[in-house]
Amino acid sequence: MLQVSHLSVAYGAIHAVDGVSFAVPAGGIVTLIGGNGAGKTTTLRALSGLLRARGGSVMFDGADITRLPPHEIVARGLGHVPEGRMIFANLTVDENLAMGAYLQRDKARVAANRDYVYGVFPRLAERLRQSAGTLSGGEQQMLAIGRALMGNPKFLMLDEPSLGLAPRLVGTIFEKIQEINRRHGLTILLVEQNARLALEVSSHAYVLETGQVAMSGPSAELRTDPRLKAAYLGG
Repeated sequence: MLQVSHLSVAYGAIHAVDGVSFAVPAGGIVTLIGGNGAGKTTTLRALSGLLRARGGSVMFDGADITRLPPHEIVARGLGHVPEGRMIFANLTVDENLAMGAYLQRDKARVAANRDYVYGVFPRLAERLRQSAGTLSGGEQQMLAIGRALMGNPKFLMLDEPSLGLAPRLVGTIFEKIQEINRRHGLTILLVEQNARLALEVSSHAYVLETGQVAMSGPSAELRTDPRLKAAYLGG
């Protein structure tokens, strides 16, 4: 569903992403792992049009989206849950979800998507009139994912969904990510510093180091790779 070829992104003279290539099959979960500054977030921001690629191409669902603006990329079915959640703190839970549906014109589809989000995250339904800024970190992450789902995506990019969450909530969030993938067929590209967890839930992984793909392969194989274990899995 997604084919990234020789993608390069620079901040001035600094090449944050330098010739990255990878693919995400329809219906799968693929993860990008790597340390701080490896280029993971920059890659996602380039895929969603928030940053302009200096070189390379991005093919999504058979079409070249490399130069499209973000709203057109969202309209084609590619959703992005950003690092740090970026919820609208002064709006209610329900208003945040409505913001995620801003491109949708089918009121019945919007209502169905809202019901779907509240079904996946019942805790949000209990707090639909509550200001988003008063939610816990885990609830805010649920809301950020739910807001992206309101855009009716067929492909979802998740940037550090475990960041800043208590360990018990991390498990809950990843269970929901797997549920969205398995039960509803949503393709997922996951960026996650918790390499062990990312490799457990994904089928394929790419390891980024200083803006380039240093390793790649089936997640099950990479979990036992001594180089990866030494660098990211604590031995």
